[in-house]
Amino acid sequence: MNPRREPRGGRSALFDGIEEGGIRAASSSSYTSHEINEHENERALEGLQDRVILLKRLSGDINEEVDAHNRMLDRMGNDMDSSRGILSGTMDRFKTVFETKSSRRMLTLVASFVGLFLVIYYLTR
Repeated sequence: MNPRREPRGGRSALFDGIEEGGIRAASSSSYTSHEINEHENERALEGLQDRVILLKRLSGDINEEVDAHNRMLDRMGNDMDSSRGILSGTMDRFKTVFETKSSRRMLTLVASFVGLFLVIYYLTR
């Protein structure tokens, strides 16, 4: 027998058992746990993708709602500005009426407004 061959044969016989039994079994079990971790990661990734899609939709809806409210507030601000213009014009007219007319005419004007208000109030009641 060849002395060189025997150590190789003995070594290969010795390592064949370890490779098949120990290392291969260990690598296959770690590969299985690696596959399990891979599947868990994929499921977690899919869950995160679903959450990101949901958050994207929610942020889009919030953006649309904010834009709608901003448009409504702008319209309301414009309406208030126009109302302020109308009221300031009315107040200017009252000032000119009160400044130029006599106190008797002013009293008659105020009394007629109060009387008209009372008549409308009793008619609507």
